[in-house]
Amino acid sequence: MDAVQQANSGHPGTPMALAPVAYCLWQRFLRFDPDDPIWANRDRFVLSNGHASMLLYSLLYLTGVKAVNAKYEQLGEPSVTLDDIKHFRQLDSKCPGHPEYRWTSGIETTTGPLGQGVATSVGMAIARQWMAQHFNRPNFELFNYNVYALCGDGCMMEGISNEAASLAGHLKLSNLCWIYDNNHITIEGNTHLTFSDDIGTRFLAYGWNLIRVSDANDLEMLERAFQTFQETHDRPTLIIVDSHIGYGAPHRHDTSAAHGDPLGEEEIRLTKRNYGWSEDAKFLVPEGVQAHFQKHLGQRGHRLRQGWMQTFAEYSAKYPDLADQLYKMQHRQLPDDWETALPTFPADVKGLGGRDASASVLNAIAQQIPWLIGGAADLAPSTKTRLTFEGAGDFSADDRSGRNFHFGIREHAMAAILNGLSLSKVRAYGSGFFIFSDYCRPSIRLSALMEIPVIYIFTHDSIGVGEDGPTHQPVEQLASLRAIPGLITLRPADANEVVEAWRVIMQLQHQPVVLVLSRQALPTLDRTQYAAASGLAKGAYILADAENGKPDVLLLATGSEVSLCIAAYEQLKTEGIKARVVSMPSWELFEQQNQDYRDSVIPPSITARVCVEQASTFGWGEYVGSRGARIVMHTFGASAPLKELQRKFGFTPDKVVTAAKAQLAS
Repeated sequence: MDAVQQANSGHPGTPMALAPVAYCLWQRFLRFDPDDPIWANRDRFVLSNGHASMLLYSLLYLTGVKAVNAKYEQLGEPSVTLDDIKHFRQLDSKCPGHPEYRWTSGIETTTGPLGQGVATSVGMAIARQWMAQHFNRPNFELFNYNVYALCGDGCMMEGISNEAASLAGHLKLSNLCWIYDNNHITIEGNTHLTFSDDIGTRFLAYGWNLIRVSDANDLEMLERAFQTFQETHDRPTLIIVDSHIGYGAPHRHDTSAAHGDPLGEEEIRLTKRNYGWSEDAKFLVPEGVQAHFQKHLGQRGHRLRQGWMQTFAEYSAKYPDLADQLYKMQHRQLPDDWETALPTFPADVKGLGGRDASASVLNAIAQQIPWLIGGAADLAPSTKTRLTFEGAGDFSADDRSGRNFHFGIREHAMAAILNGLSLSKVRAYGSGFFIFSDYCRPSIRLSALMEIPVIYIFTHDSIGVGEDGPTHQPVEQLASLRAIPGLITLRPADANEVVEAWRVIMQLQHQPVVLVLSRQALPTLDRTQYAAASGLAKGAYILADAENGKPDVLLLATGSEVSLCIAAYEQLKTEGIKARVVSMPSWELFEQQNQDYRDSVIPPSITARVCVEQASTFGWGEYVGSRGARIVMHTFGASAPLKELQRKFGFTPDKVVTAAKAQLAS
């Protein structure tokens, strides 16, 4: 209450109402060592209703969780201090408005957008099941952690939670427990305005175990509920907890204020009086409170972690290869020889689709990196993301060892689950048609915000989808994803650029990536005639140049349109026109290069420029200027065979040549 009041911003009600639930879970059940909040086999606690962040910050402070930096070094200082809490929601405080992963140790995932937390928790639960199957050996149970997610009415209303709960029930994730705060209040008021679902029946239909706790303040009833969850081994568990959102003093009935606004100084005084608390003290933590948490959570967590570390030492001696895998996975490192598996594609005028080249590369890499796992939202045959080598297998309720995941037609949940997998340190990828990146975008944004290296593979990347028409032809998606800070987009031009894209992707430790691939075949360029595909690592590079290295016109393109520019370049060359083709597979990587390199690729002195991309014009002004020519999409696409679409929208070598000449003439 004091933190929210001092900030004059935030939500005091839910943290107050759920304090007994969190206390029971953390003190009596959670396997978590405050001295090592990144211990690999810790239980995960996810606050999906992130607006109740003060509940989590209070726990982190009272339990003495230690801070950890990005290099996995224990810093020893507290993750959250009382001063941080006093500066709740203020600049640079470790207690921002909603919990943020990497910003504050002990927070397992960034939450705020409702439904994201519970969906992400499914990925964490899947990761434990897969890691247990892959790493555990007789007498060496390295992974057996549970995942607890606290959620509310908002999470239950959001569609993503339904997708995630459906998949969790199908996969029988018995290590997953959602705790639903059934308080009947949202920002607009009582839930009877919009929400009359029978949540219990819904989750029974999903195949979950259902437990009801009629009073959020009844610690013994809560304890029995958590015990029942731990004894359930064939399905996930939903605990429905009936609570009354924190009103402050007993006479107060303004629930909307209690939910989304400070209570006010007088209301806080009355509430403290009702609790038998000092009315005038602010941010009071009586002597002995932290010692009480240390006696239970702290000592239990320390004992469990110490036992795990001893087990791991013995495991390392008996299974050194697996121990090395686990260490590298936890630290986002790669096997020393992983690059030896990367193929090289010979020049081929007919070429192959970006998705087909990627399939070859993915399968080669995955055999070198056993913790590279993933799948598709029901589109693996089209996205070519299935691991086909012997032993890859399918992950299911009956087989936890499989490395191919079937997310079903659940793009929203798939992307959040990938975040959960990545937060558990496996290297996760998911795939779908590029148009459906719209369904994944909220989770992709959170991947970038959390700085985790999730791999999103999207195929059918342009109007090249053809007859499927404008509903399936992505136009604005590239621009939308390029706008997300910290996200790398890669749209390779041929098979060897696909190889180099994967080389970049696998070395990323803190950046998610979107790999955008064609369905249609693209010519595999002759790299003895044109520049090496390794230039992709710099985001953009000179693919073909004027003989003296001093072109008069620049042709800029990504993906499938690069070959159009090459054809135009060759035609211009026969006419004595000096052109340069720049392949720009990743704007973000290009912008990371120094100014000298960027100017060497796109010289400011050359203003005659043409960009070619089967996508929105948005963003191209940065590279072609206000007077440059843009052969791009200004409308949605159309339903027709690819060649007809290319002619209709101007994606032909002749159009590029004409545009280049017009630029020179002007």
